[in-house]
Amino acid sequence: MKTFATAMLIAMTVSVPALARDRAPTANERAAIEKKLRSLGYTSWDDIKLDDDRPYHQPKWEIDDARKGNGQRFDIELEPRTLKLLQTERDD
Repeated sequence: MKTFATAMLIAMTVSVPALARDRAPTANERAAIEKKLRSLGYTSWDDIKLDDDRPYHQPKWEIDDARKGNGQRFDIELEPRTLKLLQTERDD
């Protein structure tokens, strides 16, 4: 019975993917992301974080409240390696 319980515990541990945490960008990542945001016409933004905590989903940079010169605000998602624009959603 003890062997079975140990085997089950190991199987459950291996079968559950490790959950990563959102994280802030490194200094180099932040510089590249900010350059990309400026090239897209944004003048300021709030939080930047790597969303990497959802199993079976691709990680992405999330930028909250990115503002254009006219004051419009958007939430933006960028692909982590290429910084390709994945999604822009108006944040009213």
